[in-house]
Amino acid sequence: MKNLRNALLLKQLYQLKQLGYRYTNITPYKEDEPNLILPNQLDTLKKQADNCHLCQLSKSRQKVVFGEGNPNADLLFIGEGPGASEDSMGKPFVGRSGELLTKMIENVLHIKREDVYIANIVKCRPPNNRAPTPTEAHTCQPYLLKQIEIIKPKLIIALGATAYHYLTGDETNITKIRGTLHEQNGYTLIPTYHPSYLLRNPSAKKEVFEDLKKVKELMGKE
Repeated sequence: MKNLRNALLLKQLYQLKQLGYRYTNITPYKEDEPNLILPNQLDTLKKQADNCHLCQLSKSRQKVVFGEGNPNADLLFIGEGPGASEDSMGKPFVGRSGELLTKMIENVLHIKREDVYIANIVKCRPPNNRAPTPTEAHTCQPYLLKQIEIIKPKLIIALGATAYHYLTGDETNITKIRGTLHEQNGYTLIPTYHPSYLLRNPSAKKEVFEDLKKVKELMGKE
């Protein structure tokens, strides 16, 4: 669209020059500005995300994985992106990582999974479960930021380095930053390991257990 606009501008400038104009304050072509305002209701925002084709991930997805849970949740979990199971079902964390996350929520935090909210940095599955590119993450970011704005969680748990990086801009290694508290935008952010990492490295579960104990204390749970 930008190239087309420039071509039209150049064409009309040549036409004006042929008519004898040297300078002009006339705008020969003006592109309408797109409406970038996102809706303030999760259901409406989901419908908009379901029809999103702003990045390459939309071409290979089966379903958009918007997020699910309590729209008034105090606790929000944010992962990296959907996997194969999530892509086929349209729900976040439903595979083996999802089973582990559910255990983390219910057995450690003593909260029902449906009482928290779960989302990802990107709404569509990156091919071969790779990490989302910066372009993909930043293109999808307005949807996630709007979800956070609507839900207004008190605590956000960033699951893994990718989620932490795109929520804070900090590239510190997750092994050094996990379990630390970060106050920003009206909520407390706590990074910890992604459940898929725990499936590959079971010994790290004890560290996540310690991180979740901090979450329990912040939520005032016994």
